[in-house]
Amino acid sequence: MESKDAFPSFLAPPDERFMREALREAIRAGEAGEVPVGCVIVHDGRVIARAHNQREQLADPTAHAEMLALTQAAAALESWRLDGTTLYVTLEPCPMCAGGIVLARVPRVVFGATDPKGGACGTLFDICRDDRLNHRAEVVGGVLGEPCGDVLRAFFRERRRKTDEPSL
Repeated sequence: MESKDAFPSFLAPPDERFMREALREAIRAGEAGEVPVGCVIVHDGRVIARAHNQREQLADPTAHAEMLALTQAAAALESWRLDGTTLYVTLEPCPMCAGGIVLARVPRVVFGATDPKGGACGTLFDICRDDRLNHRAEVVGGVLGEPCGDVLRAFFRERRRKTDEPSL
């Protein structure tokens, strides 16, 4: 996916640059027939984990991009505490993923498109910033929200088109 910015992507603000990495993962998911959600986790300015949804491939309801990336990041840092990281994901995390983010002590979450039916970082719920929990994360939403949403809309439009085609 090419940037429409007036400057090369490597000069883009860090949140946009890393969200583009997450978008690449989302596109990989869509190409594999998975709901196109991608995630990267960054520590000290470099990507330490990258994943996309694999629920269909792994037959695992927990195989969301964020959950898979959290596991990779913990392995990379050799710790379940993901201090000093930022999680970038193309779709606002669901309650399960937001819970995983809180448990992993991720200090910052950046997402692209909001999820009005299941978003747990401010839209439907706000798990990552809930004062009743023992950890809260900074949440930034809407980073490259339009292209992130476009990838999801195109995927579901194509899926509906295929279901609406008459069988021969």
